[in-house]
Amino acid sequence: MNQVDFNSVSTTSSLGELGPSTSLQLLFAKLQLELATTAKTQAMDKMKDIAKAQDEQKLVSQLLNEARQAKADAKSGIAAGTQTETYSNGKTEKNTKNCTLMSKEMVDYMDAHGLAYDKTGDDYNHSSDEWDVAITALESRLEELGTNTQQEMVYVQDYMGQYNSYLQGANTQIANSNQTLTSLARGQ
Repeated sequence: MNQVDFNSVSTTSSLGELGPSTSLQLLFAKLQLELATTAKTQAMDKMKDIAKAQDEQKLVSQLLNEARQAKADAKSGIAAGTQTETYSNGKTEKNTKNCTLMSKEMVDYMDAHGLAYDKTGDDYNHSSDEWDVAITALESRLEELGTNTQQEMVYVQDYMGQYNSYLQGANTQIANSNQTLTSLARGQ
């Protein structure tokens, strides 16, 4: 993929910035610059979306690692009675034998994104087997975010291609216009 520094190219914000023109070549060049600006804006928006998705992917990866560790701890019975959490619904819970607590951050994330987790017993204490539901949901979310990010990158590449094409078209038309003016000035 070619890297384009969108900030290094000055673009127009109105068609009149290249000056008054009756030349069709210059009008076309102005249009090409406007289209390049639009493509640049769309690419920048997509890049912001990609950055947000990548931040969320990091969070989901952390939550997934936490869930896997909690499952292992529940399986071995290591963490029983060592963790207490107070949740946004006001419920305070402590680990029970062969269970580990789902963290408040994980509960909030999963609820906010409609992800499934075992709600047997109406608590956040999970046995090793109950953690499988949360782990599967987090893995699916991570895969979904990865797929969406890849699609967004395809869009960015497309907008970069449009940007380059429009900018090249504008430069070509400006060069043709200059050549025409030079020829007229020489009387050719």
